[in-house]
Amino acid sequence: MSPVFSHGDLRLYLLNLLDEGPRHGYDIMQALSDRTGGTYTPSAGTVYPRLAKLEEEGLVTKSVDGRKTVYEITEAGRAEVAARQGDLEGIEAGLTDSVRLIADEVRGSVREAMKSLRADLAAASRTERAEARVTTESDDARARSREQLHRADALVSEFRARVRSDLRGYVARGGELAASLVDDLERTLDDAARTLTRTLQR
Repeated sequence: MSPVFSHGDLRLYLLNLLDEGPRHGYDIMQALSDRTGGTYTPSAGTVYPRLAKLEEEGLVTKSVDGRKTVYEITEAGRAEVAARQGDLEGIEAGLTDSVRLIADEVRGSVREAMKSLRADLAAASRTERAEARVTTESDDARARSREQLHRADALVSEFRARVRSDLRGYVARGGELAASLVDDLERTLDDAARTLTRTLQR
């Protein structure tokens, strides 16, 4: 995935956050994660050197409040933010596009996995019916059904593990799992279950 912030954009965005009010370091990092929908979770090694540079440039001051260091924008910093409103609007638009692309990728991955699962289950059901028709041995038919049942169980387990891995990996990388995406997943799984039920009742 391409960087969320282009060269120089993070510096300006930090100033913009401080223009909203004084913040301590952790609050700044949390705000960056929140504003990017979880697509960007900066480290202290990324944020603090840039804050120190802004302080050197006279755009930010810092003070100690207990165990926290609080950063506050200066008048020179406010002037730069005001002068670069057009750049900030472009950054905000880019962040919106980035969050939308991530969400679309996750939805697409879930839909493709569900299509594959439905196709595998339908094929397994057709195979089971075809084999049942060519034999009059009920014991053999039950044995084949048990074999296909094990196969179906394995397919469902594999799908579950793959989707869980994708979703957990996305969240672990700092992604925000939208409720709408989980709702889509729930509806798709319900559709797959109903399709399977109808197929088995034929």
